[in-house]
Amino acid sequence: MYFKSIIDQDRSSVVICNLEHEIIYMNPAAVINYEKWGGEKLLGQSLLDCHNAESVEKIKQVVEWFAASKEHNLVYTFHNERQNKDVYMVALRDGDKLIGYYEKHEYRNLETMKLYDLK
Repeated sequence: MYFKSIIDQDRSSVVICNLEHEIIYMNPAAVINYEKWGGEKLLGQSLLDCHNAESVEKIKQVVEWFAASKEHNLVYTFHNERQNKDVYMVALRDGDKLIGYYEKHEYRNLETMKLYDLK
């Protein structure tokens, strides 16, 4: 419950996949961000269907790299200049066993929220 809450509160998209590349979870930000491609209807679908052939090959290579070593856990995959964000693939493990991966977006914009603004 705690971990789900952390992901659900993230303002950036988080898309979690199993090793068959099925989308098994999307946080609320991802559902909104991917609405024009189906949003919540993407759950249970293959992530590979959402990418071109070159990207599919890269995704498969990264998952193989994750599987090769428990030390292989994070890959920087893309910078979106227009949105000023970096995109990563991150390994998900149960102990040392690879069980899936997720896509993490990190925006590089300066925070506009005031410090400790509790109003």
